[in-house]
Amino acid sequence: MSQITLPPLPYAENALDPVVSANTLSFHYGKHHKAYVDNLNKLIAGTPLEGQPLEKIILEVAGKADKQGVFNNAAQVWNHTFFWNSMKPGGGGAPPAALAQRIERDFGSVDNLKKELLTAATTQFGSGWAWLAEDNGKLVVLKTANADLPMTKEQKALLTIDVWEHAYYLDYQNRRPDFVTAVMDKLFNWQFAADNLGV
Repeated sequence: MSQITLPPLPYAENALDPVVSANTLSFHYGKHHKAYVDNLNKLIAGTPLEGQPLEKIILEVAGKADKQGVFNNAAQVWNHTFFWNSMKPGGGGAPPAALAQRIERDFGSVDNLKKELLTAATTQFGSGWAWLAEDNGKLVVLKTANADLPMTKEQKALLTIDVWEHAYYLDYQNRRPDFVTAVMDKLFNWQFAADNLGV
């Protein structure tokens, strides 16, 4: 049976320096993300979920109390892969024109969107994620706890920021707002969001 694999990073481990250090990325990707992949493969071995695509596994077990461990690990594999792609070296700046139009329509301005994302990311109590997503044709900002993700609510993820402490603590200690702002201003991969939206 084919296993869930750890996708390669879309850039070198030091490519996001100094916003996200090579030290942080090495631990976050090489230890945390890899552990979710390894745990998931152990949990689904010999079950009907083995060999299934990751998204199918997530949707199959979402909301099932007896499958919480499978959901947590599967969703975290997906979330982390999505997070790496939500950033790029030399990112930030202005979104592509078609995406910018949608942002302005639904948030008033790119700055308003960033303010909403910052609020979502900094008010997420404990571990979780802040998302730019599409919900029934409208762009929305969401926050989810732990491993949860927009997919389980029939919403389409466009970009995400990881606000689990291991995402930023080595570089920023308890300064979560500084981390979130730096990711948005210097690393956000707006083209990835535009591609996800199909604009």
